[in-house]
Amino acid sequence: MAEKIGIIKEKLQAAAIKELPVLFLQYESDPRAGVQAEIDKAKKRILAYEREIKRTETLKRYEREYEAFSYICGIDEVGRGPLAGPVVAGAVILPKNCDILYINDSKKLSEKKREELYDVIVEKAVAVGLGYSTPERIDEINILQATYEAMREAIGKLRVKPDLLLNDAVTIPEVEIRQVPIVKGDAKSISIGAASIVAKVTRDRLMVEYDEVYPEYGFASNKGYGAQAHIEALKKYGPCPIHRKTFITHFSKA
Repeated sequence: MAEKIGIIKEKLQAAAIKELPVLFLQYESDPRAGVQAEIDKAKKRILAYEREIKRTETLKRYEREYEAFSYICGIDEVGRGPLAGPVVAGAVILPKNCDILYINDSKKLSEKKREELYDVIVEKAVAVGLGYSTPERIDEINILQATYEAMREAIGKLRVKPDLLLNDAVTIPEVEIRQVPIVKGDAKSISIGAASIVAKVTRDRLMVEYDEVYPEYGFASNKGYGAQAHIEALKKYGPCPIHRKTFITHFSKA
C-alpha cells in the first residue's frame, strides 16, 4: 500500500536540505500529482537555500578584502530616531569563513528571524559587545555624540580586541583602531549585519520591558518611535522618564 500523501509531505518538510535528494529518489516515480507537487516544493527549497548561500557570500566581500586582519569587527547602532529609550550599539567579531545564513540589515528581517539569528550569532561569534546611551545622555550631548559613545562602549566590551572596524556609514571619533565606514553597511557586510541584528534585538527587548513600566505609550509595539498612538499618548499623559526631551518639543512642553 502506497504511503499517504500527507505522510510524504511531512517527511519532505521535516527533512534537512542535504537529506532531500535521497527522498526525491524514493518518491520521484510516484505518479500521484500530490506527491509530485510536494517534491516540486522541496526542490524550490533547495534553490532558495542555494540562492541564500550565494547572497551570504556577497556579504563577505569586505571581510575577504581585509582578510589579512585577524579580528574584523562589525559595528552598528539602533535607535537614533525614536522619541524614547536608549540608543544601542552592537559590535560583533564573526569567525573567519562564517557560515551563518540569512544575516541582513535588521530592518529587512522579521522579528522572529531576528530573534533566531540573535541566538545563532551570540553562539558562534568570536566576540559580541553592546553599548548604550541613555535618553538623558542623548539630551545632554546630542544623538550623534551619544551614538559614538555607545559604539565606543560596545567595542570596549569585546573580549577580543579587534584590529579592524567595519562601520555602518560613520567614522567613530576617539578610536585608534583602523576603521572602514561603509554606507548601508548593514546590508553589505555580514559583520555589520550581525551587529545590526544584535543591537536591534537587544533594544527591542528593552522597550518591551519599558512597556510594562509605562504601558500608556505602547512601547512594546512602537519601540519608542513616533507612531501616531505614541504621539497621542505623549500629548495626553506628557513624557515619562525614558523620553528624550530634546526629541519631543513639538509634542510636549513638560
